[in-house]
Amino acid sequence: MTRTLVIAAAQMGPIARDEPRSSAVARMIALMGEAAARGAHLVVFPELALTTFFPRWFMDNQAEIDAYFETHMPSEATQPLFDAARRLGVGFSFGYAEKLMDAEGRTRRFNTSILVGPDGAVLSKYRKIHLPGHWDEEPWRAFQHLEKRYFERGDLGFPVADALGGRVGLCICNDRRWPETFRMLALQRAELVLLGYNTPQHYPPAPEHDHLQDFHNHLVMQAGAYQNGTWVVGVAKAGREEGCDLIGGSCIIAPTGEIVAQCAGLGDELAIAECDLDRCREIQDNIFNFPAHRQPGEYGLLTEITPDS
Repeated sequence: MTRTLVIAAAQMGPIARDEPRSSAVARMIALMGEAAARGAHLVVFPELALTTFFPRWFMDNQAEIDAYFETHMPSEATQPLFDAARRLGVGFSFGYAEKLMDAEGRTRRFNTSILVGPDGAVLSKYRKIHLPGHWDEEPWRAFQHLEKRYFERGDLGFPVADALGGRVGLCICNDRRWPETFRMLALQRAELVLLGYNTPQHYPPAPEHDHLQDFHNHLVMQAGAYQNGTWVVGVAKAGREEGCDLIGGSCIIAPTGEIVAQCAGLGDELAIAECDLDRCREIQDNIFNFPAHRQPGEYGLLTEITPDS
């Protein structure tokens, strides 16, 4: 019995700063409907899919910041998306800004992604661990990248869930650049990694790398897929959003590291592929057979805390 999932990478074009959530959700439902009509079992949306990428602006009014956050999921605005998934019989994943009150009464804010089953139940949640950018306003930049200011580091680790007939892990945007992300998921036998991103074409600290943004995006995801024998689905919010150009390149990558489907433009678009989860064994039973070939006793430096860490 094969374990094949038809997966849709549901790239989204720009979301304006004043665009209501209802508009973003309507666009997501349209993409979900098209994906279902093309046989998809799972639809993967970008990071912070409900709003514009607000960390590009410095804000010191907490009420203004909190307007971009969700306190419940599903929320009133996103319930139609959950209802559409149940009606269509498809699972989905998307990212959003999460605000909550913990058991000690502290307000917490995270860059979060969830996996939802075709029955509308939340199957897994991940909170972004590798937060990029900076804490304070840096006026020399053409735009800010204040994720460290607006979000806490994720506190759920790297969860992997038994879902949709396989082992599914989640990560978000900058996490893809860190090989430890994929290895942590693979050590839990992940067969499918879902990740969304909002990645500017321009990198202010090293503008000489701007022409490499698309290359680096695919490089790290393809390496993560191959070195860990897992399918990877990377999905962008793309295009010119509030004066900031975001890369596209949303794609589905096989465990061999090969891109098997990719979006061509920078707007709302689907890339769809049949993903046989059993193909993970081609890699996991051979060149990257962890029990046979890993030498974790020699990797102590990976977890040492040094003054420069």
